[in-house]
Amino acid sequence: MNLRTFLQSLLPLLTAVFAIPTLASPIIDAAAVKAAQARGAIIWDVRATPLYRKGHIPGAVSIGDAGNVLRNPVTEDFIEIAQIEKILGNAGVDPAREVIVYADRGNPYAYFGRFALQYFGAQKVSVFHDGIEGWQDAGLPVDTADAKLPAVALKLSPRPELIASTEDVVSRAKAGAVQIIDARTAGEFLGNDVRAIRGGHIPGSVNIPYEQNWKDPETNAKMSRRQVPDNKGAGLAPADALRNLYARLDPNKETVVYCQSGVRAAETAAVLETLGFNKVKVYDSSWLGYAARLDAPAERETFFNVGAMNGRLASMQRKVDELERMIGELHSSHTAKAACPAGKVC
Repeated sequence: MNLRTFLQSLLPLLTAVFAIPTLASPIIDAAAVKAAQARGAIIWDVRATPLYRKGHIPGAVSIGDAGNVLRNPVTEDFIEIAQIEKILGNAGVDPAREVIVYADRGNPYAYFGRFALQYFGAQKVSVFHDGIEGWQDAGLPVDTADAKLPAVALKLSPRPELIASTEDVVSRAKAGAVQIIDARTAGEFLGNDVRAIRGGHIPGSVNIPYEQNWKDPETNAKMSRRQVPDNKGAGLAPADALRNLYARLDPNKETVVYCQSGVRAAETAAVLETLGFNKVKVYDSSWLGYAARLDAPAERETFFNVGAMNGRLASMQRKVDELERMIGELHSSHTAKAACPAGKVC
């Protein structure tokens, strides 16, 4: 055997020994989901249980509405790690395995599921952006019976390098050492829509609402007004459009993405990864955490008007009371008519 033939015979062995593990693509399509299924990947449906049971990808597991189940309802931060270990473990969602996460088309909570798994150690986790609608559009079957995986004992180790803390953001934003994307609505960014103790935005941040990543950013609004029959507009925009959307940013500079509580930010962070941004962090506490630091500087700063909110709530309560009174009168009238024998005046 000559040297060349010998080296060629060693090539498969050397490739296997020195191969660098490949990370999963952040965002995949229906064909990639099918291929992942064939490899034995876990499919995780993060929607609420009623939606899951209405129809889900065959074999997909559920813990219910992941955004509510895994987060504190007040702070919207992660619940205790021990609880998360139990919840994911009982469902068989093991971050050590390949996982595909999905919800409805474009739903940022699918990306929150991916972010959560990454934060707790997952190396191969992707989002099926087109979700259950994309699966059905591809002519693929759905199931309504709950799927079960064997429970696993998990010991999760957070990866703090994937997130930005409030202290990091406050100090580094002042120094201009990081580029910051605000994935909230323009109203939130400008302080007109206040959803925390105060409104406004982090100084120097660039407002690119997460819906701008879609083919039609107005899809949700159009659906609520019944202007479109479905949510196909929430499909991911073409790569060229996404590159143009973030062209003002440096893909080699550290990028922090935030929103209200980190959910919408997780979607934009995944999109940036697909574009080659290699230093992306999610500010998990996001504006809820930043706004609570009253010494943290803010642009377009406005404060939550408790009096105005109480006035609106009181007005709504009066309308509810009036509606209940009208319903009561109608019910009494109907009962009286039903009790009166036919042909008689009661």
